[in-house]
Order: sequence, then C-alpha cells, then structure tokens
Amino acid sequence: MLLGRPAVHPSSARLRRERRKCSAAFQLAHELVQGSEAASVAASGGTPYTAVLLHGILGSRRNLSSFAKRLAVLHPAWQVLLVDLRCHGQSAGAPAPVPHSLVAAAEDVLNLLRTLRLFPHALVGHSFGGKVAMAMVSIYARRLPRPVQVWVLDTVPGDVFADGGDHPRDVIRFVQQLPLPLPSRAALVAALTDAGFSTAGAQWMTTNLQNDARGGLSWTFDIDGIAQMYASYEETDLWPLVEDPPLGARIDFIRAERSAFRWSGPDVERIAAAGARVHLLPNSSHWVHIDNPDGLAAILSPSFEALRG
Repeated sequence: MLLGRPAVHPSSARLRRERRKCSAAFQLAHELVQGSEAASVAASGGTPYTAVLLHGILGSRRNLSSFAKRLAVLHPAWQVLLVDLRCHGQSAGAPAPVPHSLVAAAEDVLNLLRTLRLFPHALVGHSFGGKVAMAMVSIYARRLPRPVQVWVLDTVPGDVFADGGDHPRDVIRFVQQLPLPLPSRAALVAALTDAGFSTAGAQWMTTNLQNDARGGLSWTFDIDGIAQMYASYEETDLWPLVEDPPLGARIDFIRAERSAFRWSGPDVERIAAAGARVHLLPNSSHWVHIDNPDGLAAILSPSFEALRG
C-alpha cells in the first residue's frame, strides 16, 4: 500500500504544505510482534499480514504491547508493528525534523514502512494515534492498491472537546512548567494531584520518567515537541477524508462508553452518513486497550479475518 510516490487527498492542502517539510532521514523506534504463522512466513522470506498500532499523546509503544500480543495470539497469521511516535519513548532522543505536527508524525510512520518494506493491511490508532492513521491515508493516493482498514480508537475527525477528566492539553501545559529534575515519582504524583488531576492519571505519568544524570528524574519524552503535536492534533480537520476516502480504504471508529472526549450526536450522525461506522465499546474509559481489551479485540477481529480473504 504505502510504498512509492504518494499523491495527496485533494481536500488536504494544509497536509500537503506540511508534508513537504518532512524528512525521511529520521526513523522511529519500533518493534514487530508476530503471530506464530506470521513468524514462519517471515522466516521463509515472505511478508505476513501486517497491522500498524499507534499510541496516543504522552504514551509510547509500551502502552500497546500487551494488546499487540493479544492480537497476535488471536490472529497468528498477522504481525503488529509498534512504534514510538516522534518526541515519545525511544524516538524522543533522535533529532526529528520540524515541524512537530500530526502530519509529520504520519510521515514518520510512512517512511518507516518504506524502509521496512511493509505493506500494512490495517492501521489502528488510539486517540492522537487515530488521527495519525487517518492522516497517513489522507496524504496518499485516491485509490489504494489493496483494501486497508483504519480503526480510530476514541477520537473524532475534527474538533476535540473533553467532558472533565485529565485533558491532555492541561496535563501537557502543567508538566511543561515543572522544574527538572524531579526528586521522585511521588513528588510528581503529589504535584499533579494537588493541581486537580486524578491519582490514576498522575501515577500513569510516572511511567514517563527516567533517571537523570543530575540526580533525580526527567522525562523520557520531548514535552515541548509534544505540546506542538497536540496543538496540531486539535487543529487538524480530517472530516474530508471520512466523507471522501480513497478507494480501498475503510474507516471505523470506536467510542468508549465512558470516554472523556465528547462524542456529540451530530458527530456520530455525520460519520454514519459518510458510510463509516461507530462501534460502542462498553465498560471502558478512554483507555480502551486497557479497560476492555477483550471487547476491543472482538470488535476488531472480524475485519482482520475479512482482510485475509
């Protein structure tokens, strides 16, 4: 699907302008999780069915590792590519070309796929990663050479609104102002909870800390770059893609039952009118792959089987 010289979705002029600034020299940190049959195919020189799994803002590929392994067990003919998006995880230490935007993040993944010579059959993105997956399709040809299923996990194509909870924008702004190094993980939890963020969210943020050469702890990610990426995420409108997708692309959305993001009635109706589907995942907050991984896998699995033909 994603090798060769891409064309641009005609409604994505801004994506085209940003894309020209990106560089293929930067490469994302990544790993492959292979099902038993996929490993045998790869060992014999073949290319297994491939899904790309993209994490959300302030996350890393580690967040999705358990779910990737679950998919590989359920679908042994498949392999799952996990990446650390720019400014995140092990990709944060590499000099990613500016701008730090949603489109740049999409180009990074496309460049990695070209390097690995992988032709993904499915793109699965959580939150920010969902829009990265959509942007990957939006900046490519009007007709894809094979069917590609895009799964967007708990985000919408346009404006993002939150109903309380730990809004990523607020978390990013707060931690940008914290002096480094931090003395301990407990100090970070205390700072976040004192500022009104949830204990669960504060504890999760401690997973993004590492030992600092000055003593204490610093971030594993590039927080200033992430701030730019999240601003781009909020500003990028991908409704034109949903309403006029390339031939061969199918886009489905998963809405968490207890999502912190606001899924308005008009959003759901507009997605349905475009021929896409919104699947409700019960017993889940925004962290769909953690709260209800079995339910999430059950929704995704029929498309994995269908793509195999």
